[in-house]
Amino acid sequence: MKKVTLFTLIGISILLIASCAKVYYSPDAVTLADSHKVIAILPPSVSIAAAKKTDPEAIKEQQKTESLNFQNEMYSWMLKRKMQGRMTQEIQDIESTNAKLKRAGYPDTLFTPVEMCEILGVDGVLASNYSLSKPMSDGAAVAMIILGGVGSTNEVSVTLNINDCLNKKLIWNYSHKYSGGIGSSPANLVDGLMRNASKKMPYMKP
Repeated sequence: MKKVTLFTLIGISILLIASCAKVYYSPDAVTLADSHKVIAILPPSVSIAAAKKTDPEAIKEQQKTESLNFQNEMYSWMLKRKMQGRMTQEIQDIESTNAKLKRAGYPDTLFTPVEMCEILGVDGVLASNYSLSKPMSDGAAVAMIILGGVGSTNEVSVTLNINDCLNKKLIWNYSHKYSGGIGSSPANLVDGLMRNASKKMPYMKP
């Protein structure tokens, strides 16, 4: 039983805060956030540090996979908080968000937050950027545990932005750096990130 518990703890891995979060609010952030009826979670921008002899195309595909994983986890996390009554805004389902952006030409064509607001027809957009020191593959994590690579960590820098669509401006920015153990997954990362960020996010109620 002890062996199973230890393996589970290693596989899950708790994210550790590596530095103090930096937060920006516009003076009217809370007022504007309260006026938003529908918001969209944009596909996160993900960059993964490439190791030597790594196939560039493989890295690109992994970044697309991680982007969708992070977007799904953020969406699920915020839906749960909405069910708990901690936020009042409706959250556009990510299938609709991604389909509208794809029809408009994204990601081959890059858009500003204002242009994405118009494409999506929402009141606010939540954008994010994840910079990873390595992929967050559960399969690779388990393999490394079996091989004894327990001490390996994943350094992750995350930035979140909320843009108000009507006034066409940034109203909130949050940036943080995390360090995750070998079992870190998108779910673990987003849960740790959002728990911390939500304390300072204008959409969240006490």
